[in-house]
Amino acid sequence: MNILVFGKDGQLGKAFNALFDSQSSVLVNKFNVYSVGRSECDLKNEQAITSLLSKVDPDLIINAAAYTSVDRAEIESVLAFAVNARAPELMAQYAAKHGATFLHFSTDYVFDGEKYGFYIENDVRNPLSVYGKSKAAGEEAVARAFIANATGQYAILRTSWVYGDGGNFIRTILRLAKDRENLQVIEDQYGAPTSAQWLAQVSLGLVMEEEGVLSKFPSGIYHAVPAGETSWHGLALLSVEIALEAGASLRVAPNDIKPIPSKEYPLIAPRPLNSRMSTDKLGQVFKIRGDMSKLKQLNQSWDVAVRSYVCNLAKDGII
Repeated sequence: MNILVFGKDGQLGKAFNALFDSQSSVLVNKFNVYSVGRSECDLKNEQAITSLLSKVDPDLIINAAAYTSVDRAEIESVLAFAVNARAPELMAQYAAKHGATFLHFSTDYVFDGEKYGFYIENDVRNPLSVYGKSKAAGEEAVARAFIANATGQYAILRTSWVYGDGGNFIRTILRLAKDRENLQVIEDQYGAPTSAQWLAQVSLGLVMEEEGVLSKFPSGIYHAVPAGETSWHGLALLSVEIALEAGASLRVAPNDIKPIPSKEYPLIAPRPLNSRMSTDKLGQVFKIRGDMSKLKQLNQSWDVAVRSYVCNLAKDGII
């Protein structure tokens, strides 16, 4: 089986590569993994995408690549739509035509954040930003590709607040906490911080069996975030608390982190205030399969992975 991973240099791409490296020696059914980044395949170049797909002939396509500069997207809309909408459309068209499985990742930013409670998969999209609009267009393009040629299968996994091996909110907060005596962090935006490692494991659990063969599942959109919720302020507090417990030398104590409303921290692109998403649909797939270990992992509280992540940063001397 051939697996093609787009976005090898991003947090999620790195998590997938680490996961495949750890599994390759124990799986009964071996696979070939081809991971590409911008230097190997520029996602603005449609010919480069189609040529690579034809060359690799993948059975599983994982699109972990995305244009994620939310504010810059407001002035680079053409680039954002090329990477977040047109590129996945080409991948989906190939998968649909050749009977492959396509795994694509989207975002809470396709919603406006005005719903009370948790979003479900068929709630109406109403993105506030160019970034959100480009990701919503990507979702629609992938679905259209499989309607026209339904020989393959696809899963679009919406997630939120991803962190892993690379720049992210947690690392930024801890870096600032080393240099400053106080911080101000937004308290009125809610969601679930999602570990890239956790996301790679859960999403691969949907599309691949433990033996290394592809699974059958209902094509469509799924939400993939850990259980529970917090605010950016809550995440900052916990990150600093764990870092201090792990022996990190920080100037900021939890009491020095002031909660502020988002209106006091204006950004170029608007963000949804409510990014909470229900994972019942994905959980039902695992439940029907009788895969209680995957269901347990899906229902893991968000703070478990954050604690492990921050402790590892401290252990490795990164903070």
